[in-house]
Amino acid sequence: MFQIDLKNRKPIYEQVVENFKKMIISGGLNQDSRVPSIRDLAKTLGVNPNTVQKAYRELETNGYFYTVLGQGSFISAPPESLTQQEIAELYKALAEQIHELLFRGVTITEVQKFISEKFEVVNNDSDK
Repeated sequence: MFQIDLKNRKPIYEQVVENFKKMIISGGLNQDSRVPSIRDLAKTLGVNPNTVQKAYRELETNGYFYTVLGQGSFISAPPESLTQQEIAELYKALAEQIHELLFRGVTITEVQKFISEKFEVVNNDSDK
C-alpha cells in the first residue's frame, strides 16, 4: 500500500493521511473502495492502532472517507463543490508551499514553470 518513514519529523498519522490523499487524488483508490481496517493497517505499518485511528478520523472529517457501522471505512465521492473557506484554506496551503520553495532557493521562474506543467498534465488527464 504505502510506506511510513519513522525517521521523518512529520507525525506518523499525518504521513498516513497524506499517503491516502495522494492515492485518492491520483485515482489509485476509487470511490466506495473499502480501506483496510484500522488494526490491519496498523499491523502492516508496524504502528499503534490509535495512530491509524487518528488518521482515519481526520480523513473522514475532511470528506475523504466514510464509515459504515460494522462494515468499515470506504473512499468517499469527490465533493460536488467546495465552500469559500475550504478554497481559502487550500490557497493558503499552496501559498505556504510556494514560500517554502522560494525560501529554499527555488526561483520564481522555476515555480511558475512547475505550476504550468502541472496544469497541462491536469488538462490532458481531464480530456481523456
